[in-house]
Formats: sequence, C-alpha cells, structure tokens
Amino acid sequence: MDYCLRERRKSKKVMVGDVGIGGDSPISVQSMTNTKTYDIESTVKQIHTLEEAGCDIIRVAVPDMESAYAISNIKSKINIPLVADVHFDFRLAIESIKQGADALRINPGNIGDVDKIRKIVEMAKSYQTPIRIGVNSGSLEKDLLEKYGKPTPEAMVDSALRHVEIFEDLNFTDIVISLKSSDVISSIYSYKMMALKADYPLHLGITEAGTLLKGTIKSSVGLGILLYEGIGDTIRVSLTGKPLDEVKVGFEILKSLDLRKGGINLISCPTCGRTEINLINIAKEIEEKLEHIKKPLKVAVMGCIVNGPGEAREADIGIAGGDKRVAIFKKGEIIKTVPEENAVSELIREIKKMLND
Repeated sequence: MDYCLRERRKSKKVMVGDVGIGGDSPISVQSMTNTKTYDIESTVKQIHTLEEAGCDIIRVAVPDMESAYAISNIKSKINIPLVADVHFDFRLAIESIKQGADALRINPGNIGDVDKIRKIVEMAKSYQTPIRIGVNSGSLEKDLLEKYGKPTPEAMVDSALRHVEIFEDLNFTDIVISLKSSDVISSIYSYKMMALKADYPLHLGITEAGTLLKGTIKSSVGLGILLYEGIGDTIRVSLTGKPLDEVKVGFEILKSLDLRKGGINLISCPTCGRTEINLINIAKEIEEKLEHIKKPLKVAVMGCIVNGPGEAREADIGIAGGDKRVAIFKKGEIIKTVPEENAVSELIREIKKMLND
C-alpha cells in the first residue's frame, strides 16, 4: 500500500519577494514580529533571529504612519520578504506599499468601504505588490454577520470572495487568501470550502490559538488535517509567546508530514518504569545542542536498552539507556556503551563524525 498525503491542491503562484507561494513552491513558514515596528533596531534584531531559525516570510504590524515609514529601513537590513499587516486605515496600506513592503495583508472586515479598497489595489498594481485577503472570524462585515447570524465558515468564505471579485474587476490577481478562526473545526471547513471555489494560494493559520502548549496542539491539529488533504501553501502558527516558537512549531508540523526536509528529527520515548537514566534532561540537552544543524538527521533518545535500538531502528543514530549506562547505536546496531554522564557528549561526537563523513 502506498502511504502518502493527498495530492496537493493546484493553485496559482504568487511571489512575495523571492519566495513563491502556491504553484510548485514548497510550503513556506511565516511568523510575525511582536516588537513595535517603528523600533527598527529591536524589530530587525528579532527578524534576524527568525531568519536563523529558517523563517521564510516575516510580517510586521503597521498600526501607525511611523511604523509604515520604518518599513524601507527594516527591509534594507533583513534577508527575507516582509509583509505589512494593516487594519482600519487604508492610508497605512498605501504608505506601506510605497515604502517597499513585499506584500500587504488587509482585513476585509475593517479596512473600509469599496472606494478605499480600490485605492489600495490600484497602488498595489502600480508597485506589483501582492495582497493577502486576510479574513478573520472576529471581524467579519456586519451584513455577513446579520445574514449568517455568527461567523460561520460560509460567512468567512463569502467575505473573501467578495473582495476577490473587487480585485479581479480591477484586473489584480496577485492574491493570497486566509480564513482564520480560533475554532479549529470552523477553520478547517472554511479552508476546504475556499479550496473548491478559487485557485488562489491559501495561507493557513488558526488565529489566537493560545499559549505554547495549547496553541501548538490546536495549530497542529487544524493545519495538519488541511495539509494532509493537500490544502495550504504557506503557514503561520499563532502563539501567545515568542515568534521563534512559531517558526519552530511550523517547521515541525511540516516535517511531521514530510513536507519539509532538513534539520534534526528527534524521536524520544515517553519513559516508563524500565528507565534507569535521567532521560528527560538528556533528551532536552541533546535537542538544544543539535538545534543549529540544518542537515537532515534522525536521532533517537530511548530510555530502555531492551527495546530502544529495535524501536528506533530507522534512526540514523541514537542512544538507549541501561543501568546508569547508555548504548549508542547506528541504524539499530550498538557501536559502543558509555556511562550515563557521558551520553550527551559521546552522542554529539558521533553525530559530528557522521555529518563530516
């Protein structure tokens, strides 16, 4: 039996800077800064950290003109495309485009009337700036809330399609669509409906997902289901916390579905009564020390020497704990046994040898 994901939905390709979204482009990982955008030094510093973690596209909030004016300066100091996130004031969107934002995100529910949207689109056309129509369940248009009674998936899709029609009437098709809700089921249905109604690339996300643990779970479930179905072209994991965690979780979601390669794939057992070493701390230390590695490598950290090598046979390298000692194995075969206190250093030494071969 061929175990694989559903065929990826075919969509048009939109370029955000030098990163493609949709078409044959790999699914990209985005995040959003939580600094004040006008604080250029802090914003650039945070973006550099995200770049090192592999972030493909960064978004910044533009709540005022000072933040809009900062965009060109920020862009000159970073290496990944920058998206300006604008709500309420169409003039901020226009200025962000003038300042060189690689893309624009607007919220149909609060950006204003059709004339204001037209002005944004005309400016985007002249600068060849893509626009994400970012529908949010918490800020749908009043008439759609009256029609559907609440922010249903149908209401969210209608909101997006309403603005797609405006854009297309203006001969503008550099469009990305998102339909974000804090409710996982609603988000899934919204994206599945939209996937059948338009061929524009889809930006996936569960908005206001929560803190690290709960937000990771909600995002992994919602995005994982959609990605398995072949839906989604770029993702952002929304967490109440560090943007760096968003990027890490985003890549782990994609790697778990074999949609992105590279970096360490750490597998570790949950521990049980057979565990005779401090496996939890060992696993954490190994994960931290290998975090910078970009080459694909599967590393196993197992607590039991009886089952460890066998259960982790597909790992490239790993350890299995015994009585205050650990066995280091490659492809299921034990190559040496060392004291527990040397487990991390010896494993790292063997990994470096593998990577340098």
